[in-house]
Amino acid sequence: MTAVTWLDEREDEAKALDEGDASGSARGSFLLPRDDTASGYDTLAYLAGNSLGPQPRGVAEDVRRELEDWATRVVEGHWSARRPWGDYHVALRAPMAHVVGALDDEVVVMNSLTVNLHLLLASFYRPTTDRFRIVIEDAAFPSDSYAVRSHAAFRGFDPDDAVVRLRPRAGERTLRTEDVLAHLAAGHERTALLMLGGINYLTGQLMDIPGITAAARDLGITVGWDLAHAAGNVELALHDWAPDFAAWCTYKYLNAGPGSTAAAFVHERHLADESLHRLSGWWGTDPAVRFEMLAELTPIASADAWAASNPPILAMTPLVSSLAIFEEVGMRAIRSRSERLTAYLEQLLAGGSGEPAMDVVTPSDPAARGCQLSVSVSGELAEIARSLRGDHGVVCDVRPPDVVRLAPAPLFCTFYDCWRAARALRAAAS
Repeated sequence: MTAVTWLDEREDEAKALDEGDASGSARGSFLLPRDDTASGYDTLAYLAGNSLGPQPRGVAEDVRRELEDWATRVVEGHWSARRPWGDYHVALRAPMAHVVGALDDEVVVMNSLTVNLHLLLASFYRPTTDRFRIVIEDAAFPSDSYAVRSHAAFRGFDPDDAVVRLRPRAGERTLRTEDVLAHLAAGHERTALLMLGGINYLTGQLMDIPGITAAARDLGITVGWDLAHAAGNVELALHDWAPDFAAWCTYKYLNAGPGSTAAAFVHERHLADESLHRLSGWWGTDPAVRFEMLAELTPIASADAWAASNPPILAMTPLVSSLAIFEEVGMRAIRSRSERLTAYLEQLLAGGSGEPAMDVVTPSDPAARGCQLSVSVSGELAEIARSLRGDHGVVCDVRPPDVVRLAPAPLFCTFYDCWRAARALRAAAS
């Protein structure tokens, strides 16, 4: 019995699961591309929401409204648009705070992810002659690596010495929490900043954010998190966990479109701290006096203090529809469905009827992962990706040297999508 034949026997099971379990789904709220392959399906099985989420149905109307207001109101739209542009980001603050478990004033929607990291690092990376090291994971997203190295160099340190990269144990692909904590304890006197990915983009591992944060802070280490793959994917409680800062994009699990406006978190204990250095701009001053055109900034005790520029309306607009979906469904229901879908996909990848299990890199513990399963494969990655998309209508992505990333995002993916993806990967990688 071949792997594909064995999985064929489970097709009806996948369909039945979808009929009986739609809790946490909002599939009808998204535009999903038609399957243009010869696979015989109506819609692509889209498991690449960890790279770019699909378009919410309300986005086109939201953007059209802003274009109309721009055409008819011009500059007066800053005050008289149906959603006035001057404080456009304010309406997004509460729903975004709900996604990451923060107080409203701790969150600001602004810029792009890496720009936000730079702004936050300018404030929170405060090295001394003795304590200057930045700890990241070895498999950090490249942009994070570039950002911290540039800040170390900017402050006069050798990045090769200042940036410490945590590596898994020999023969393992993910970090152990106890090893992270042991490293911090051993090197804390030289460590100024810890900045890890909440969920690693390559392996899909969800770090112990509260435990690592608490341990690092007890050692006097400033803590920041890149939540690009965690926001909108897993339940977060940033205010309670109390890292110093965090940043995330909105085009992955938050489905706000390519290049959409990112967001940042600064814990409330820092909001009124005027001793913190900030790279300031017009939108970081108190809005009550913004148009008095003062030469000196008037501090404001919210995360808005890190906002330098006025809101980019057309890049920010898709968040209106996207966050409305999260408000309606709720992160608890989203996370619960995510765990069910991911467990089902894992079960299918485990093999059956004598077929070997596929090599899933992502931890099997649901508490140590989001909805992404990273699968290590042999063979030519580009050819495998081509076959998945071109022969089977399955959209995912690959990362060298050997990883296929499958992300059954719960708002729009189905159990049947998981079945299609597992069947396709078995066929493409065999």
